[in-house]
Amino acid sequence: MHEWSRGAAAIVGGGTYGVGDAPGFTATELAAKASLNALADANLALSDVDGIFLCMPDDMLSGLSFSEYLGLTPRHTDNNRLGGSSFMSHAVTAALYLEAGLIDIALIAYGSVSRSSRKLLVAPGSSDFESPFNVTLAASYALATRRHMHEYGTTAEQLASVAVSMRKWARHHPDAMLRDELTIAECLASRPVASPLKVRDCCLVTDGGGAIVMMRADRAKDHCTRPAYLLGGAAATTHRYISAMADLTRTAAADCGPRAFALAGLTPADVDIAQLYDAFTINPILFLEDLGFCRKGEAATFFAEGNAAPGGALPVNTNGGGLSCVHPGMYGIFAIEEAFRQISRTARGLQVENADVAVVHGNGGVLSSQATLILGSAATL
Repeated sequence: MHEWSRGAAAIVGGGTYGVGDAPGFTATELAAKASLNALADANLALSDVDGIFLCMPDDMLSGLSFSEYLGLTPRHTDNNRLGGSSFMSHAVTAALYLEAGLIDIALIAYGSVSRSSRKLLVAPGSSDFESPFNVTLAASYALATRRHMHEYGTTAEQLASVAVSMRKWARHHPDAMLRDELTIAECLASRPVASPLKVRDCCLVTDGGGAIVMMRADRAKDHCTRPAYLLGGAAATTHRYISAMADLTRTAAADCGPRAFALAGLTPADVDIAQLYDAFTINPILFLEDLGFCRKGEAATFFAEGNAAPGGALPVNTNGGGLSCVHPGMYGIFAIEEAFRQISRTARGLQVENADVAVVHGNGGVLSSQATLILGSAATL
């Protein structure tokens, strides 16, 4: 059995494009623009790319379509469709292909025009137990939220503190769609969506493209002053529909998180920053608990005490996350790109000092697919 080679591959470039409103563009164009920005960031040409990894919202064969659009004939194309966690899984696959010498340059990309097209991303499929009742995405996460409240006494004010924390980061980030000040009272007074979730408990609907570039570690410093090395990564899936989730307060992050940390040879205590998929305010609470940063039932208090905000003990979603920065159907690629920016000391918002270890966690479906990456600077190798 092949053993994981810690730090054998690294992220050397990142880029975004059209975050917020991008009328007149297609999803493919936004992904391509972001890809070109990421390649330029790494001082690489489009023709250098021989591995393409993406999960586009409106094309089941997007790996083929995107390769054709870019005029490339890659050695490997991956179109893994897990939802927002796809891109973390792409990074693990890319690292293995790079280490094996099957590809030399991996491009991981995404683009969506969810906002300007007024078409929300809805995953295909049908559940005999949910579809007849028109269970919405927000309603699914509301069930998990309500259960966490019941089990652990989590309050609406604590949920609001998650949104407020993200907004404090977003106020300093040029990509962020919402940068005005946000208070607990404003969150509580915002429009109801699916009880107990209010609109400020829910992610944005934006346009946007994002991309990262990966290569083998032995060449990384030729293309990036401070690469972000992939130290560990793992994924896990527990269900597809929320009615099949065994425990609404425990996600598969409790499985893949420890495995990713074990591969990296690190623990949550070693982490400097966390980029957590925040489709709803309950998500980061669940993930901090399941990944081992907080005991079960304690993450809501962690946020309420300001520990995840600027100046806090564990900076979380330093770009403002899906709640305040960007969420064009899937957020995962933007979380990875922001982690790379922090480690490479090229943050476009607030730069966290001494950010050498980052956990990046993605969520797909309705708390269905979870994937965790541990990234580190050269100091961690």
